[in-house]
Amino acid sequence: MRNIKLTIEYDGTNYHGWQSQDNALTIQDVVKKAIHTLTGEECVLTGASRTDGGVHALGQVANFLTNSKIPADKFSFALNTLLPDDIVIKKSEEVDMDFHSRFSSRGKKYKYLIYNSRKPSALLRNRAALVHLPLDVEAMKKSLTYFLGTHDFSAFRASGSDIKTSVRTITGISLNEISSMIAGDGENGSKLLELEISGDGFLYNMVRIIAGTLIYVGSGKLKSDDIPSIIESRDRSRAGKTAPAHGLYLVEVYY
Repeated sequence: MRNIKLTIEYDGTNYHGWQSQDNALTIQDVVKKAIHTLTGEECVLTGASRTDGGVHALGQVANFLTNSKIPADKFSFALNTLLPDDIVIKKSEEVDMDFHSRFSSRGKKYKYLIYNSRKPSALLRNRAALVHLPLDVEAMKKSLTYFLGTHDFSAFRASGSDIKTSVRTITGISLNEISSMIAGDGENGSKLLELEISGDGFLYNMVRIIAGTLIYVGSGKLKSDDIPSIIESRDRSRAGKTAPAHGLYLVEVYY
């Protein structure tokens, strides 16, 4: 028996998230089917992050056990011939039997894209959250340092999870305007913003709620120095709306 680790990139637009569901197309099920076709084995495929419907990944990690003799690094090439174009195995490797893509993780990195423009973009409609109102990017940047460190992030947690604690540690956070031909840089005042955030773990919808809160700061609905009291309150109603799923990307899982 061997333990194979996969690093997966996908466009989540056409899927109901990573996690297998009844009567719904999920990334986990599509990859499992490809593994079965390749090896003839039914496997348990475990993902590091249960990304929601519409969420994308640059570096999702999953692992499965197999008796196949296929060289570990060849799984990626073989599986990619069986997968649709919106799911790609970027790397495959053999790991220790005690490796678990979810429980062995020491942290994750996400990014969130915000397209700030008076007009929508046909090409970014499934890639970035559209915000029509002008955003004060400097005010948004001033808010970032308040998220750093270890806090109870209950105010940035959606209902629906059964985790034991809402305490998480944010180790890095940044917001930058990025160049993109697709976004039509500067045209009619448009800009594409990239929020990057890394930490030891994230609550359900935590990154999307942080992004939504920063959008509130940028549009004047909240002030930068409101963030500490929102965190301290542990009150979800004090934070911004949950930003749309299609702006979120799982960038990397740390081990």
